[in-house]
Amino acid sequence: MNFFNTIKKEQGRTVVIGCGRLGATLASSLSETGEDVLVIDISKDSFRKLSPSFSGLTVIGNATSLDVLREAQINKYTTVACVTDDGNTNIMTAQLVKELFSAQRVITRLHDPEKSCIYEDQGIETICPSVLAIEAINHLLLGKRSKEGNL
Repeated sequence: MNFFNTIKKEQGRTVVIGCGRLGATLASSLSETGEDVLVIDISKDSFRKLSPSFSGLTVIGNATSLDVLREAQINKYTTVACVTDDGNTNIMTAQLVKELFSAQRVITRLHDPEKSCIYEDQGIETICPSVLAIEAINHLLLGKRSKEGNL
């Protein structure tokens, strides 16, 4: 099961923080499945990355600002995915929405896998691209070796 399907099956309203390649793809995918999606990004130009069929809402602003989160009515959403390119922004936003807005589910993209246990103890789910890449490469390498009769 892929990451997009996991969010869709468990929740109905999702906020995506960050509209880079990952955020835009995630938001567009969720929107295409009928999910209610809100995207927050600091740059208006970032929203151009969303698919033409994107039917969600967009808010321009810094997601670490309480005023921006209130304006976005983030408390009406069940899931928040923090996927900016900045790990510190992701964590700060994740902690804000978890603690101050009582988000049911918070998922954040981390660049430092050693920090994941700290945030998971706070009820924040973490995704670390380097760990996922290592797992995928190991799977490919080990799968190829077993097919060749090697270790």
